[in-house]
Amino acid sequence: MHNISIQQLDQTPRPVVAIGTDYADGQRLPRHHHRRAQLLYGATGVMQVSTDQGNWVVPPQRAVWIPPRVEHQVLMLGVSTRSLYIEPAAAPLDSSGCRVISVSPLLRQLLLEAVDIPLEYEQNGRDGLLIELLLHELRRSLPLPLHIPLPEGGALLQLCQAFLAQPDIHQSPEQWAQHLHISLRTFNRSFRQHTGMSFIAWRQRACVVLALARLAAAEPVTRIALDFGYDSPGAFSTMFRRVLGQSPSSYLQAGERSPGKTL
Repeated sequence: MHNISIQQLDQTPRPVVAIGTDYADGQRLPRHHHRRAQLLYGATGVMQVSTDQGNWVVPPQRAVWIPPRVEHQVLMLGVSTRSLYIEPAAAPLDSSGCRVISVSPLLRQLLLEAVDIPLEYEQNGRDGLLIELLLHELRRSLPLPLHIPLPEGGALLQLCQAFLAQPDIHQSPEQWAQHLHISLRTFNRSFRQHTGMSFIAWRQRACVVLALARLAAAEPVTRIALDFGYDSPGAFSTMFRRVLGQSPSSYLQAGERSPGKTL
């Protein structure tokens, strides 16, 4: 199925409903939730997903897992999606929270094929086997470090949100501790308790994740590096490689080279 709302298809008597949707560049889906779990795969473009638990950036050729009934909003940047809406009892991944996942060449091809099978596919035939294999392959997917966790509220959340609006790699834990009128030791302990990460690791992760959307929009690495406060593009690239294991250009090109991108 293509370009139709899941609300119209939610009661389909099948464990999986597959929908392909094309979005206008910059289109924002307001806060909402689904009864079913959702796998949201971006065949093209970049998606930015936000929940009360944090933010995720989904580069081209990757996907985000959204458990049932999780409130979320999505910003679409030149995106054509392939979504699976999965009955909770059939969900192949747990409901602990959203996550960005890798998409293998096989999973990619299965997703592209799934949106073209009949809505009420024959469960014991070829299409049912395709869906079953898709769910098996989804269980094998690997999580990617593209989540920016956020505190639940208070002054620390405000500082995190201000950083995300204007990232600066030179902001230090000492500055944040002073702003909150607490000791550095107390700040470090509290920050880890609220985000699950050290401040330094969170700051690096946030810069990498925020940079991905700009890189996918073909912004120069030099401009992004300077905007984020890095002394040079090389320093930014080194940090990027430390977090994701590849240079900025290599990371995006890996998705662009992946087979099965033709829609």
